[in-house]
Amino acid sequence: MSYETIKVETSGPLKTITLNRPDRLNAMPPQMADELGEAFYDLGEARAVLITGEGKGFCSGADLAARGEGSALSGNGGSHQALQNHYNPAISQVLRAPVPVICAVNGPAAGVGCSLALAADFTIASKKAYFLQAFVNIGLVPDGGSTWLLARAIGRARATRMMMLGEKIGAEQAEDWGLIYKAVEADDLMGEANALAEKLANGPTQAIRLMKENLNLALDGSVQQVFVREAETQRLAGDSNDAKEGGMAFLQKRKAEFKGN
Repeated sequence: MSYETIKVETSGPLKTITLNRPDRLNAMPPQMADELGEAFYDLGEARAVLITGEGKGFCSGADLAARGEGSALSGNGGSHQALQNHYNPAISQVLRAPVPVICAVNGPAAGVGCSLALAADFTIASKKAYFLQAFVNIGLVPDGGSTWLLARAIGRARATRMMMLGEKIGAEQAEDWGLIYKAVEADDLMGEANALAEKLANGPTQAIRLMKENLNLALDGSVQQVFVREAETQRLAGDSNDAKEGGMAFLQKRKAEFKGN
């Protein structure tokens, strides 16, 4: 499939998605959200997904200059329509992806761009990057799942700080807060992100998928629900070929070669 606002490349078990509007710091119009969702809907044989941005920015937020049906400035509830029909489904696809998702944040991640970065399982950022919820400056509220993502990642006090004061949070501070996985030098970003993505892409795919499901339940469910779910998913994981390979590799004192099944 061809895309106009993103680039999609596949190398073995790894799919790389690049937001591709560098002249706008990859500001996201509804079309980009739709294309991102479509890329996740059709993962093919991919066992991990890496997301980054072209140029100097990761994603500067929803494109407020975008016009037309469903855009943020179309009036008559345009923001509500854009979120419900375009942005929220895209972020949901990232959150629900059955494979690990890595975001390599190479520059500003603002608004829905911040949501996208934090929806990944691993967020690795250039030390030149920052995370921003600037909605308060224009009289709006954080969206794209930001409220849910921030509160769970860094707690109420820090989430309130980001949302109500609209402060830029640099990558190193974000790492210190536990908002992201890691902050690295700009020149090392893609090398480290690709190495991490390749490691995950060659891991036990079914077990990782089940881990993601269990983590999501742990955020909203009770410990008793988690006990039951862990036992059920341990049975499913234990029946996989990767688990058999992992057990044999352990006994034979060699590195396991997981195939994703």
